[in-house]
Amino acid sequence: MPAQPNLFQKQYLLTAGPTPLPPAVSQVMAEPILYHRAPAFIEVYSRVLERLPRVFQSANQVLCFTASGTGAMESAVSNLVRPGQAAVVASCGKFGERWAELCDAFGADTTHLAFEWGEKVDPARLDAAMGEITTPPRAVFTTQSETSTGVLNDVRALNEVARRHGAILVVDAISSLGAADLPQDEWGIDVVVSGSQKSLMCPPGLGFASVSERALELAATDRSGRYYLDWAKAAKGQAEEPPNSAFTPAVTLFRALDVALEMILGEGLDGVFARHALLARAARAGIEAAGLERFGPDDDDANVVTAARLPNELDGAKVPTLMRERYGVTIAGGQGRLKGKIARIAHCGYFGAFDIVVALSALEMALADLGHELERGAAVGAAQRVFAEAGVNPVALA
Repeated sequence: MPAQPNLFQKQYLLTAGPTPLPPAVSQVMAEPILYHRAPAFIEVYSRVLERLPRVFQSANQVLCFTASGTGAMESAVSNLVRPGQAAVVASCGKFGERWAELCDAFGADTTHLAFEWGEKVDPARLDAAMGEITTPPRAVFTTQSETSTGVLNDVRALNEVARRHGAILVVDAISSLGAADLPQDEWGIDVVVSGSQKSLMCPPGLGFASVSERALELAATDRSGRYYLDWAKAAKGQAEEPPNSAFTPAVTLFRALDVALEMILGEGLDGVFARHALLARAARAGIEAAGLERFGPDDDDANVVTAARLPNELDGAKVPTLMRERYGVTIAGGQGRLKGKIARIAHCGYFGAFDIVVALSALEMALADLGHELERGAAVGAAQRVFAEAGVNPVALA
């Protein structure tokens, strides 16, 4: 008979989505459901629509959809891509490749500039590739934080390339929004999409698109090929007074998001970014102290996910399984071509110092269980020193 689960074992979630929920976010979802046309919900809806642009660091109206982050990505493609027209995708991992799959699904003449997983998208190579395209593309699609590898792209530089070629840049910030700095208006980025289940500390189910007037005008030139994800339809309803929604919104998730945004803005974006940077430094220090090589380039701004190469002599796919089943710590392994080769510890959203310490401890124990020689406690000690040197009380980040 299979082993029975330990009902008293605490569970720790350190994946990059879904991420853990603050208790206040969970609690509000247990309250009685609201009618989406009633004043009580419209008050929540209005507050969320007012707060979201502050997280995007934009004056844009942020369009909301009851969908996953991929739904927000599809909204961008369906509104900007027309069959037979040129589109460019610059990817460096699994989620960047999704842009190419979406463009192909909508019939674009797709140029896919695919970088090695673990590399950053190179603006110079993007510039050269776009210069060779006969028909100027309407849009360039890329990812800020490539969750499959932990890489953070320089979207500011990529936007400069796109604009130089007369194209709109569309950025997937599904994992990075609320963890990595992305001042949309300051950098002049036309479209940023995201989702609720990562750094915004909510369950899956809400997709967002912060869309400039330039992008809305481009989308309005041809409104065929979409219905539910039509930007114009969403923008019209949200701009009404009081704001309306074209379709029934996920009222419970909006109540959760209302609470989460209050927490994020209460901490302040600078404080949020500083916390993520500290957690990432501790995770990186722990990985190195465990004798593991970090996956991807050294980058102090890559504060969403820390990826570690697993020893070649181990069956790397067993590491996340052991951590989850034996120690109650859930992290993500590698995806696609990186399956069994890397382990990914997330620290985007509702994470604190003890989460990093617990994850590193479980990683050490799982590696030891699989026969890898290491100094037990080295990773944990390295992370603790990072927190101590920063003068941080771990309880404050718990």
